[in-house]
Amino acid sequence: MSDNNESAQPKAAAKSYVTLNTLMMPEHANHFGNVHGGVVMKLADEAAAISAMRYAGRPAVTVAIDSMSFKEPISVGDLVTCEARVSYTRHSSMEVEVEVSAEDPISGHVTHTNSAFFVFVALGPDGRPSPVPPLLLESAEDEERFQEGAQRQELRLRALKKVRAFVRPKPDAS
Repeated sequence: MSDNNESAQPKAAAKSYVTLNTLMMPEHANHFGNVHGGVVMKLADEAAAISAMRYAGRPAVTVAIDSMSFKEPISVGDLVTCEARVSYTRHSSMEVEVEVSAEDPISGHVTHTNSAFFVFVALGPDGRPSPVPPLLLESAEDEERFQEGAQRQELRLRALKKVRAFVRPKPDAS
């Protein structure tokens, strides 16, 4: 692993593709008998983290999660699959798209349950943000995902700017 990826060659999103499968057990259930939403979010974040680190070739940390809607419940006994891939890159950040599905392993019925976008920052050996390779856009679908990612990132940055303007440092109490 090099210390500087600034001159790195573009990398295809396919190099970041990850599939994470986990069987849902009773300890994953809430009091309704469905899988806790937090368990699903954790699995999606793990798949996204692996995807980001695989793409960047270095450690990466979660810095944002776009809203995650729970479209369908997941039951104990279902096989949850999280599919993740990098959809957008900037200097040191990567947006990772995650699709979550639940499969009844007996019937084979698969249900799409969740989607989300996670944002990661790659870290260098000093623990500071480190450049990532540019995303190689190999298809019209890649280009569309990238453009949509750029729009989402612009919205994230605008929202962050508003939060920072609202949260001002408190005056020194001394």
